[in-house]
Amino acid sequence: MVEVYSPALEETITVNRIINRIDGGSKGPTVVFFAGIHGNETAGVFALEKELKKLEGQKKDVKGTIYGISGNLRALKAGKRFISEDLNRIWTKDRLNQLNNQNNHELEEKEQAELFKILTDILKTEQGPFYFIDFHTTSSKTIPFITINDAIINRRFSKLFPVPIVLGIEEYLNGPLLSYINELGYVSLGFESGQHDEIEAIKDSVAFIHLALLFAGCTIHSNFPEQSIYYDQLKNASKNMADIFEVIDLYGISEVDDFKMQPELKSFQEIEKGLFLATNNKERIYSAYNARLFMPLYQNQGSEGFFVIRKIKPFYLKISAIMRNWKMDGLLVLLPGINWEDESRKTLIANLRIVKFLAKPIFHLLGYRNRQLTEDKIRLHNRERASKLDMYRNEFWFKNKE
Repeated sequence: MVEVYSPALEETITVNRIINRIDGGSKGPTVVFFAGIHGNETAGVFALEKELKKLEGQKKDVKGTIYGISGNLRALKAGKRFISEDLNRIWTKDRLNQLNNQNNHELEEKEQAELFKILTDILKTEQGPFYFIDFHTTSSKTIPFITINDAIINRRFSKLFPVPIVLGIEEYLNGPLLSYINELGYVSLGFESGQHDEIEAIKDSVAFIHLALLFAGCTIHSNFPEQSIYYDQLKNASKNMADIFEVIDLYGISEVDDFKMQPELKSFQEIEKGLFLATNNKERIYSAYNARLFMPLYQNQGSEGFFVIRKIKPFYLKISAIMRNWKMDGLLVLLPGINWEDESRKTLIANLRIVKFLAKPIFHLLGYRNRQLTEDKIRLHNRERASKLDMYRNEFWFKNKE
């Protein structure tokens, strides 16, 4: 149990690892909310503590089970993004295997071990379908938005919310919690509710909690009529922007770099090629694209200076869905130098000398995101082949076409 302070509310609350658990009055889905994976992002923690406490008095009107889980307790207590390393960058198979093979864990590893046990227990004991939502905030000004790994189940569920969606970020980050969960085949999405210490970030997190429970089937509108207000709230906060974007570039930095964004740049701001964006070690950094800026860094901790995103045309998304439904990615192994990693056929191993001649969007159309292994090999992981489609096939949102 730790004390967590909100500069936005000038208020302190005390939370456990499990903020709350709501057992509904009848069977239904399991919705798991994470918050505070980064310790300086407290909006989701405060929103969950408040709203789940309210729901305790309406359990009979809730279907299924709802969890609110605190992420990095030590970092939340300290008000820092992390203590020794970023908890949202260590959810890889190698790191998870290390948890079982070593007795002495570093600080963030202890947090991860506790979270991993809770997650494993939930998947073993609770009833599906499962929904996993991770609350975050940003150091820059931003409208609220969703981030997802690009799987069709994530796309269709996320499109219910009146906010923009950004996909493909997992190709630029190593080891996010939601990427691990999505590789298990479950719906998983991140919600970035606003700037760290703004009260709007808490309010929009509250709205998202209620809409997520509605769309997942835990609640119905007649018992919670305020859900219409929450929908309009998010729609207005996002300035009626509900497009789907893709990350096309990342400017990465290291701990020793002296990186500074130009002041008052905002996430989703349109940028032109040649615009002065930042300095790094006193060298000016200019935009290489006519696109949009995404999550510029205005804090001391973090290794992502800024991202660049671009809107995806709806026609491209429809073609992508068709190609994935027909499993056309199987044709890739007919090319020389491209083979399945194992019999599960979820991952390709490709010779970099071969795939460099194939346009990156081709792999994205088919649902693949890449991670370079060696100088001449690349791993291409397919989210679609891992998705537990049968778990979600009868949900109303799954039947919505692209």
